[in-house]
Amino acid sequence: MKKNNVSENFLERRPIRSALINWSQSDDGRVTLEIENTGFFNKIAQKFFGKPPVTYVHLDKTGSFVWPLIDGEKDIIEIGELVKEKFGDEAEPLYERLAKFFQILESYNFIMFREQS
Repeated sequence: MKKNNVSENFLERRPIRSALINWSQSDDGRVTLEIENTGFFNKIAQKFFGKPPVTYVHLDKTGSFVWPLIDGEKDIIEIGELVKEKFGDEAEPLYERLAKFFQILESYNFIMFREQS
């Protein structure tokens, strides 16, 4: 099994929201991401299978708290400290959950990470 040699700590990365993602926050603080379904295959799916032109992704309360904090300035550790302050033990295991959350957001191109300097 090949082992990856990673020179940076994932938690020190600074996430940035994609400019292509529109989002809104409801009165109760819940965040909804609006993902436009563009491209050739999405157009076919919309026409023949009734796929909507926009998909709405509703974040849970922790994700809704984290999303507005993603600014390219705070790293995941700093965001984690704010989550811990807000949710306490309810957020545990904190950094494992945050790492997975950011990996998922990155895999869907909802965020990217600022280059380390």
